[in-house]
Amino acid sequence: MASIHIECPVAVSADTAWQALRRVGEADGLFAPVLTAAELRGDTRTVHFQNGLVLHEQVLDVDAGRRRVAYSALDSPGLTFHHASMQILEDRPGHCRFVWTTDFMPAGAASALEPLIQAGTDALKTNLEQR
Repeated sequence: MASIHIECPVAVSADTAWQALRRVGEADGLFAPVLTAAELRGDTRTVHFQNGLVLHEQVLDVDAGRRRVAYSALDSPGLTFHHASMQILEDRPGHCRFVWTTDFMPAGAASALEPLIQAGTDALKTNLEQR
């Protein structure tokens, strides 16, 4: 198994960032333009990527106390296992840190996943800071 872990400072309060991240069915707004559409039915989220990829993800947890969302990709091409969590951590007044950890198999998929996760992180930062 392999992991990708990215931490990113964001110049908004942790509460502001959490209010956006916790709305898991509206991920396309937070991660635009990487995501172009998102829909939540029960605990399954369907996300459409700018590159044409469509994935189904099971939302495993939305933990308000820890400001953490966990999900698993159900049908990601080339992966036999996927679990990810995103968390908002308090930094200082008006600032927070966004933490995205993704565990996956096979390890060789890292070269395809890492740029996508970095692009998503950059999009989140830009979208939150421009609000």
